[in-house]
Amino acid sequence: MAINTLQEKFIHELGDIYDAEHQFLKGQEEMLKNATDQALKEMITNHISQTQQQIRNIEGVYRALGREPERVMCDGAKGIVSEGQKIMKETAGDNQLRDCAIAGAASKVEHYEIATYRGLILGAELMGQQEVVSLLQQNLEQEESTARLIEQSAPQLLQKAMGGTNIQSGQFSQATPTY
Repeated sequence: MAINTLQEKFIHELGDIYDAEHQFLKGQEEMLKNATDQALKEMITNHISQTQQQIRNIEGVYRALGREPERVMCDGAKGIVSEGQKIMKETAGDNQLRDCAIAGAASKVEHYEIATYRGLILGAELMGQQEVVSLLQQNLEQEESTARLIEQSAPQLLQKAMGGTNIQSGQFSQATPTY
């Protein structure tokens, strides 16, 4: 379908993130089954309920616009979820390494969502849709908070994966070329 107006572009992108949130929800449920670190599991569990609320918020956006919710296949989400599934399988032999992979995959999800919500909020502001802005802003704030939590947990997850040793300068020098 051709997109000919900014409103059509907004609706398309709304459908895209609506689909993405559904895909990410399934991905988070799979991550939760594979995670072993308790803090990571709690973070994923919390974000699953946030994602369910974000889906309801998007449905509220559709209602505010007088439209029915419609999922538009999000190829970006499909790729991110597929990457996450692949890295979980590839790290299945080491629980701590898999936890790091799960956190990395979750971080990619959050940043994709953050970029999307920022663009949608700008569009809604320009269209004068304050109720829509408010609902999307709630989603953005949750995504930004989750991204910060993931980033804060990364050092501990990496430490566990390394067996508790500290990463020291030059440790990877033979495997990593200098530029």
